[in-house]
Amino acid sequence: MHVQIKRLPLKKMFNTRDLGGLPTEDGRVIKHGKLLRSGKLYKIPTKTVEALKNYGVKTVIDLRIYTEQEEDPDTLWEGVNYVHLPVLCTATPGITRERTMKHTMVVESKRIKKEFGNADNYMAEMYCSVLLNEEPQQLLKQALRLIIENDGCILWHCSGGKDRAGIVAMLVESLLGVSEEVIIADYVASHRFQRARFFWNRAGLVIAPCSLRLKKILFGMMAAKPQYLTVAMNRVKERYGSIVGYCKEVLGVTDDDIDLMKNKYLENAAP
Repeated sequence: MHVQIKRLPLKKMFNTRDLGGLPTEDGRVIKHGKLLRSGKLYKIPTKTVEALKNYGVKTVIDLRIYTEQEEDPDTLWEGVNYVHLPVLCTATPGITRERTMKHTMVVESKRIKKEFGNADNYMAEMYCSVLLNEEPQQLLKQALRLIIENDGCILWHCSGGKDRAGIVAMLVESLLGVSEEVIIADYVASHRFQRARFFWNRAGLVIAPCSLRLKKILFGMMAAKPQYLTVAMNRVKERYGSIVGYCKEVLGVTDDDIDLMKNKYLENAAP
C-alpha cells in the first residue's frame, strides 16, 4: 500500500508530522490535528510556536533523557501541558546528567564496536531494549495513558524524532489498527525528512579524528532503517503474540482504552 507521508512545514522542526490520514485496516483513517510526532522543540521561532498553538497542541511529551533536555530545552508556551518521560535509549552504564551527549555518543560508539560489531545490530537491540525492559516500559505506559486520555492535540518527541518518538508512534498506530506496512513507511520517513541534517552531520564525521569503523557506526545510528523497528516488533510478537497483546499485557491498555482511542482518533475515509 502506498501512503503519502508529509512533514509539517514548521521552521526549525525538520521531522514533525501529523499522523492524520494514515489508513487503518478496517477502512478508516487517523484524524488530522490530533496526534503529532516530532524531534526536539529547541529554540523554535515565534512563528513556529504560534503554528503549534493554532494547530491545537495542548500537551507535549518529551521522551529525551535529562542530559538532552538540559542541553537543548524545549521552547514552550503558556497553557501547554509539558510532561517529561525520559526513556533511556542507550545501555551505557553510568550516564548522568553531567555528561554531555557528545561524550555519551563517543562512549556508546566504542561500546557498540566491541559488543555489537556494527550499528545495525546495536540499533535493533536498542529498540528491543526500550520495548522489553521494565524501566522504559513504565514510561511508555505513562505516555500511552496520556495519549488515551488526552482531549486535544498531543505532540510527543525525542531528539531527532526517529527512535523513541518512532517507538511510541508504532505503539499508537498499532492500537489504532494501522498495518505494519504503513507503520514502517511512517518510521522510515524520518530519514527522508532529515536528509539535509544527515548530510551535514555525515560531512562533519568525515573530517572527525576517529577511525573509519567508528564513523560507520555513527553513520548507522543516524539512519532510520526498517529493520531497526521490524526486529523489535517481531521480538515483541514472538513473546506476546502481537503489538496490541503487548500493550495489553505489559502497558496496561484495555479493550475499553482501545475503543476510546479509535472513537477519538479515527474517522471514516473520504470517498
